[in-house]
Amino acid sequence: MASGDFCLPGEGSEILQQVCSKQLPPCNLSEEDLLQNPHFSKLLQSLSQHVDESGLSLTLAKDQAQAWKELRLHKTTWLRSEILQRVIQELLIDYYVKIQDTNLTSEEKKFHDTLEQRLLVTELTQLLGPSQDKEKPSLLGLEKEDLLGLMPPSQDFVWMRAQLLPGVEDQLKKKCFTLLCYHNPSTDSDSEMLKAAKVCKLAEALVDEKQQYEDARSQQKEQMVLLEKKSATYSEVLLRCLALLQRLLQEHRLKTQSELDHINAQYLEVKCTAMVLKLRMEELKILCDTYTPEKVEVHRLIRDRLKGAIHLQEQDMEKSQQVLNTYEVLGEEFDRLVKEYSQLKQTTENKRWMLQEFNKAYS
Repeated sequence: MASGDFCLPGEGSEILQQVCSKQLPPCNLSEEDLLQNPHFSKLLQSLSQHVDESGLSLTLAKDQAQAWKELRLHKTTWLRSEILQRVIQELLIDYYVKIQDTNLTSEEKKFHDTLEQRLLVTELTQLLGPSQDKEKPSLLGLEKEDLLGLMPPSQDFVWMRAQLLPGVEDQLKKKCFTLLCYHNPSTDSDSEMLKAAKVCKLAEALVDEKQQYEDARSQQKEQMVLLEKKSATYSEVLLRCLALLQRLLQEHRLKTQSELDHINAQYLEVKCTAMVLKLRMEELKILCDTYTPEKVEVHRLIRDRLKGAIHLQEQDMEKSQQVLNTYEVLGEEFDRLVKEYSQLKQTTENKRWMLQEFNKAYS
């Protein structure tokens, strides 16, 4: 450890490996986090001396382990009594089925009646509880003394227990063999002695398998923690790469964009020139298809004649312009003479019409 409370670059990974990965619960920390928070490394080392892998304090973890030990002992005791009770109940069920098909001897009836009575009284006694409160009324007003008076005679119970032990042993042996065959189906064809030998080692085998399962689960948990750390590291690296790419784009985008715009402009210019040439080619093609050599010759003749007519018209227009200019020189006197000439012409026309009419009338 460095001087003071600070963590050097090489020591951060060591703290993560020894403290965070083994002594503390899984936490998503990196060496960079420890470098950015120099006092946090000392806190982790101090904290690792007072807590275990689950996050509990050492005192509380010790009390919890003792409680679990006592719980396992009570659970084992309860399981033994529960297994024994269920085996006895199965024997009674077999008895009920058996009396439907065959006739039992008096000893068999006495055995099952004593067993059933003893089991029933024991269950009722357990329902009443170990001790009764004086202030609260008991169940149905019964006391343990009332139930114990219904117990079968002691000599019958001793005789029944002697008869019960072989049956319970056989029933338990069948169940053990069934469990062995379920655990290892290949043992189904083994002899009874070999099965009994394997049953004696079945508990150790199950404990070993459970331990292997716990070890595999612990390894899986460590792998999950490692996977989360790698995922966080990969995500951080990916974000850094994205930030670097963004900066590169921002720095080089204008230059690249200007080059791209220049290339696009050249492309559009060439494309526009090609379109203009294509339109001109289509225009020339239409003209070639429309105007054959004969039509062109006829159009040439028409054009020459039109040019000649236009030339004559221009000459006439020039002469008229000269005459008009001459008249314009005369001014208002010319206008008066024109009006007088027009009146005389109109009078002459009228008289000529009257004369024609007169001649028609006397002809």
